[in-house]
Amino acid sequence: LRDYHDVLGPLVHRYEGTLGHFQGDGFMVFFNDPVPCDDPAQRAIRLALSMHQAVAGLAGDWHRRGREIGFGAGIAQGFATLGQVGFEGCVVYSAIGTVANVAARLSAEAKNGQTLVTARVAAAATNLAQTQSMGEIPLKGLSRPIEVFNLVPSQPA
Repeated sequence: LRDYHDVLGPLVHRYEGTLGHFQGDGFMVFFNDPVPCDDPAQRAIRLALSMHQAVAGLAGDWHRRGREIGFGAGIAQGFATLGQVGFEGCVVYSAIGTVANVAARLSAEAKNGQTLVTARVAAAATNLAQTQSMGEIPLKGLSRPIEVFNLVPSQPA
């Protein structure tokens, strides 16, 4: 995982994201807190597209070593509770709430090569990616399915 994190970690900084936490080969990145930005959805889209390119660069080397690697991402935009989460001796700065859960569920649904996003994020993808409707998808923890789109790069990230 070190190679994976070494390649993807600097991209988080390039797009001025905040790393929430690592979980296995996944991690949560959020935008617009603690440093405000005018275009959080577009930054998240650019980050995801750049991450896909970076993982594709690792895939050949990993395949030669007998390991397969893929990358899927999920992006949602909305209000979240942000701040210190945890208990004495183990505290992290993180985002919690429905929007964080939706992004995590979309990421879990995403297949290799996909970036699944909500309608709100898809609307921000103009000039960055084309959107492909995936229809309404039921996500764990939500009372009804949500409309989901896959981002298809329209230019280099």
